Amino acid sequence: MEKILVIGAAGQIGSELVIALRKIYGNENVFATDIKDVSDEMKSCGPWAILDVMDDKRLIHYVIRHKITQIYHLAAVLSGNAEKLPLQAWHINMQSLMNILDLAKVVDDIKKVFWPSSIAVFGLTTPRNNTPQLTITEPSTVYGISKLAGERWCEYFYNRYDVDVRSIRYPGLISYKTEAGGGTTDYAVEIFYDAILKGKYECFLKENTALPMMFMEDAVNATIKLMEAPKEKIKIRSSYNVGGISFTPKQISDEIKIYLPDFKTTYKPDFRQPIAESWPQSIDDTAAQKDWGLETKYDIKVLTKTMLEGVKQKFK
Repeated sequence: MEKILVIGAAGQIGSELVIALRKIYGNENVFATDIKDVSDEMKSCGPWAILDVMDDKRLIHYVIRHKITQIYHLAAVLSGNAEKLPLQAWHINMQSLMNILDLAKVVDDIKKVFWPSSIAVFGLTTPRNNTPQLTITEPSTVYGISKLAGERWCEYFYNRYDVDVRSIRYPGLISYKTEAGGGTTDYAVEIFYDAILKGKYECFLKENTALPMMFMEDAVNATIKLMEAPKEKIKIRSSYNVGGISFTPKQISDEIKIYLPDFKTTYKPDFRQPIAESWPQSIDDTAAQKDWGLETKYDIKVLTKTMLEGVKQKFK
């Protein structure tokens, strides 16, 4: 029986991934941990604990005590927040990954590790349209630099120690269940909350800034599908491109206006605009489709309808 540890379970990805994993593996076999409190739903249906991934001694004790076989390491300082505290962000993002990789190297029970990378590994010199799996990676942000370094460490630990670590380069992730947490693509979540609660939104990116995005259900399904694939199917040990859909703030605003005709969006670009301009506009994820069967189902229209309905329900 698999025993799965999710680190960063209270975050945007973790809050939905834990619930999905418990449906597959059983509530009692998926351990939710974070440095902050998790949702009542998560507490009520399975084990959870306060656990700091930076505390390597407590981490290894927890893993051995619960006979953990898989680790999903989701804790990180995201792009927007990382630029405010660059050295702290670098330390947290890198040391936490090294703690997990070192753990997986020495604990025999651990069979698989998931670690998320990001489109932030790309930079101004990267082809921005249909960005290839293998291409120039010269990130200009602390978050991107840490993710690129992490990819190289993941590949190294697989080649050197046979640690079965798997990764996805997530695009912007969109969910109504958990609010955004300090990333450059946060506008694509915030805009739905403000549309419902205020009828207007001030966007921190320019209206024509195209970025790849993915609805959380697609991201969770892709993550689990990657982790359930046979080891021999995983050909890329740095991180897989995953594209989702691409749109601009104006395009998503226009889709919202179909349902809320009086909704207004204004634009006041801040420090996140140059970050967004260094990232791809669209992603080629052919390798993920070919190797382990990546599939997505949410386009901009289905995403907009689902988000508006979800946010409305949340504030009833």
